[in-house]
Amino acid sequence: MELSELESRVAAGEIDTVLLAITDMQGRLQGKRLTATHFLDEVAHHGAEGCNYLLAVDVEMNTVSGYEMSSWELGYGDFAMRPDLATLRLVPWQPATAMCLADLEWADGREVVASPRQILRRQLARLAERGWSANASTELEFLVFRDSYEEAWANAYRDLVPANLYNVDYSLLGTARVEPLIRRIRNAMAEAGLQVENSKGECNYGQHEINFRYSDALRCADEHSIYKNAAKEIAAQEGMSISFMAKYNEREGSSCHIHFSLAENGTPPTAGLFARDRAMFESFRAGQLACLRELTLFLAPNVNSYKRYALGSFAPTTVAWGRDNRTCSLRVVGEGPGLRFENRAGGSDLNPYLALSALIAAGLHGVERELALEPEYVGNAYLAADKPRLPTTLRDARALFAGSEVARAAFGEAVVAHYVNAADVELQAFDAAVTDWERFRGFERL
Repeated sequence: MELSELESRVAAGEIDTVLLAITDMQGRLQGKRLTATHFLDEVAHHGAEGCNYLLAVDVEMNTVSGYEMSSWELGYGDFAMRPDLATLRLVPWQPATAMCLADLEWADGREVVASPRQILRRQLARLAERGWSANASTELEFLVFRDSYEEAWANAYRDLVPANLYNVDYSLLGTARVEPLIRRIRNAMAEAGLQVENSKGECNYGQHEINFRYSDALRCADEHSIYKNAAKEIAAQEGMSISFMAKYNEREGSSCHIHFSLAENGTPPTAGLFARDRAMFESFRAGQLACLRELTLFLAPNVNSYKRYALGSFAPTTVAWGRDNRTCSLRVVGEGPGLRFENRAGGSDLNPYLALSALIAAGLHGVERELALEPEYVGNAYLAADKPRLPTTLRDARALFAGSEVARAAFGEAVVAHYVNAADVELQAFDAAVTDWERFRGFERL
């Protein structure tokens, strides 16, 4: 939506609210609901303020220590939310509402370096220096439950009713039972300007995914965040709930496979660069393999994320690449302009800006050092004893990221310290928690 269209629709009484949103460390939309007239009069051109603690809290919005940019000692001041008017769009699942995403700056105009959107912008700028642009799409799986979010909370998330009671992977019969919800999400996303391709069932009970056409990497991350938030809102309106946990139960986890390719600046996305420069594509992939373990934190940011890496679950466990091989963490697919790689390590709980930043940083590391690509892995990569393993816990991934010279060179010391602290916060909270598993094992028998 152009700003002029918003002005016309506000004048006609069709839109009265504009959401000004940023994406936080956890990949969630945060921001303000503005009257549309105030957005047009003031915010569209001058921005708005938001408390800088939005990038310094845990998942439950608790103020926590250890962040250089935001603390009680610094008074939890504001940063500026600068609207990116290229992201202005209708929000068809809410009445008379539009949305605009924002970049973050300090009052003196300096960018907020720990902001996920700014981190991705800097990696895209590194590509642009070489005359390249990035295209991506994210395949985001989720679980649908017939319980509302309030009912799920009241039941402590136990004994929930999944929308499907058996594996509906590719099943048209099984997915038809959830089609009223899934269809509404698909259509709402299309009305909001996202290019919807398809939806399908998945393996776990009530598990589904909706897929979107690839786009430039920044738009991909923006729309990923918008869609994830929208899917939850629409499910809530239908009296149901959706979870993007990476591993809700002991069955299959929910992934976020990322398809990634490069193009030359000024050329259409269909003019893929990987097919025309095979040597560069090999070095770019070699960088993915070389850096995957130390950058896994940006693909699997939570304690629960690592439960997903299970043998024979379609989630990878080894650092290997193969052609159309779903047992590998890196899968090469497509031909000609559609040649690309698919990173399969990410779970549905990832932050898309950080995940895409990790892929670009790894690829550029490989290109800059002209890394040689190892032979493709043929067969069951779960059994590849000679291949490095993905980190198995958040603690391991945190240590690898903290010691990564690649991360420091690509993102800067401040960003590394910020997200290492985020991992520390989660680990401290988890270490202090007493779980149902412990109660069931120990209440009587120990």
